[in-house]
Amino acid sequence: RKFLQAASRYYDLAALGSQTDIIDTDEIVEFLGKAATCAILAPSSAQRQRVLGLVYNDERLLQLDSISHFSTHSSILSKMYKEQVIRRGDDLKKFEDSLADHQRALMSDGLTIVERALIEHNMVAVSQIYSNIYFTALGQLLGLSSARAEKIASKMILDGSLKASIDQLDWVLTFSDQESALVSWDGAITSFCVQLNAVADAVRQIS
Repeated sequence: RKFLQAASRYYDLAALGSQTDIIDTDEIVEFLGKAATCAILAPSSAQRQRVLGLVYNDERLLQLDSISHFSTHSSILSKMYKEQVIRRGDDLKKFEDSLADHQRALMSDGLTIVERALIEHNMVAVSQIYSNIYFTALGQLLGLSSARAEKIASKMILDGSLKASIDQLDWVLTFSDQESALVSWDGAITSFCVQLNAVADAVRQIS
């Protein structure tokens, strides 16, 4: 169940396949589909967002739509990468039906792996929409009881995947001012490029 690591390895294979003729084209797309599956199932984190971004920006992603067992992967992954709330529907049902038995396992908290991934994602997506929200309303959005929503929010705050605080008197979840993981990642890339250019200029001046 190390889905994040698996997603990275599958994507590495898909990327390697595009640089060599050793791997068939069909196998490359299969690796990309498996990378998408594992990235969707991985727990919410900045590292997961990075892997989602790699798969989302891969020009072969839409090829998955023509493969029956990956037909909804690009749609779900795109919504996750863009931090949009995902509702239960036919796409999610098709995604769940495509999973292997171990990917449908029931966790110790009573949720399946898919349910946990979806709830954690939607919790982060809600934080991009609201500055604060009552747990009764949050539970309705997530399809959970308000008490269950509070418990999951508490766990995510503790493990650092959600920046928020809980007012237990008013039973309100208040989100911290934060950039989305997408914006934060783009900012990190921009900063790196600026620093790299500065070093290159300095080297040229010395030489």
